[in-house]
Amino acid sequence: MSQTFNYRHLYYFWIVAKEGGMARAAERLDMSLPTISTQVRELEKSLGVSLLKAQGRNLVLTEAGVAAMREADQIFSLGEGLPHRVREAVSGSNVRFNVGISDGIAKLAVHRMLAPVLAEPKLRLLCHDGEFGQLLAELALHKLDAVLSDRAAPTKSELRFTSQLLTSSPVAWYAPQKWLEAARSDFPHSFATVPLLLPTPHSAVRLRIDHWLERERIRPLITGEFEDSALLMTFGAAGMGVFPAPVSIHEDLLKTHKLELIGSCNEVQEEFHLIYTARKVLHPLLSRILPSGYS
Repeated sequence: MSQTFNYRHLYYFWIVAKEGGMARAAERLDMSLPTISTQVRELEKSLGVSLLKAQGRNLVLTEAGVAAMREADQIFSLGEGLPHRVREAVSGSNVRFNVGISDGIAKLAVHRMLAPVLAEPKLRLLCHDGEFGQLLAELALHKLDAVLSDRAAPTKSELRFTSQLLTSSPVAWYAPQKWLEAARSDFPHSFATVPLLLPTPHSAVRLRIDHWLERERIRPLITGEFEDSALLMTFGAAGMGVFPAPVSIHEDLLKTHKLELIGSCNEVQEEFHLIYTARKVLHPLLSRILPSGYS
C-alpha cells in the first residue's frame, strides 16, 4: 500500500459506496459534493486504480472498488463498534456473542455445540435464526460473530469466510405412536404409504435424503416440508407423520417429544459447520467451540 494512503479518504469512499452515490454521501456527512468527490479521487490517486465507474446515471464499484470496499468494511465496521465495546469493558458488563443459526439445522444439536460458551460467567448470547444466505450477509457486515449451519460457506465467494466442520451425525427416522407400527413394517419401504415430513430442498441434508430414497427405490408419501427443523419435529411429534433427525439428538427426541425410533439411515450424514470471517483477531468465545488447533 502506498505510504501516502489516507484512511480519511478511504472512509469517504466507504460512505459513498454504502450510500450508493456521491450526493447521498455528501448529505450524510454534511459536506459539499465537490469535497466528497475530491476525497475519493485522492484515494484513487494514492492507490493507482479507479474504484468507481459510471453506469448510466449511477456510480458502481469497479473490481478494485469491490476489493477496497471489502477491506473498508472490516476496518470501519469494527471501528464503529469500538466505543460500545470499550464502555462494556470498563463497566464489566456482559460478553456479547451474536450467533446466526441456519433454519435447517437441528436446534437440539445447536445447544450442544454452544455448550462450551455457556460457562462464560458474563455471557450475553444472542441467537438469530434465519436463511443461510442472509446470515452470511450479516456475518460479512460483522453483525454476527459466527454462523452455525448444515453446510460450509461457499468457497467461490468474494467474501472471506472460514468454515470448520464441528461434527457430523448419521440420520435416523422417528415416528409418533400414531404411525409407529405402520412405519416399522417393511422399513424403509413403508414410506411409500406412511406420511413423511422432510426438510425443504434448500436444506443440505434434504438432497442426501432424496438420493437415499432413490437408491432404495422408494416413492415417498410426502405430506409436509419445513424450512425450520424445530417446526418439523413439532408437527411430527403431534402426529402428522414420520421424519428424519440426527442420531446425536436421539435421547432428547425420545424424552422430550415422546417419539420412537423406526430405523437408522447411516448412509445419510447431517453436518454441523461453524462459519466465521477471516479476521486476524477472532471473538474470544470462538476458541471454545472450535476443535483444538483451530483457535
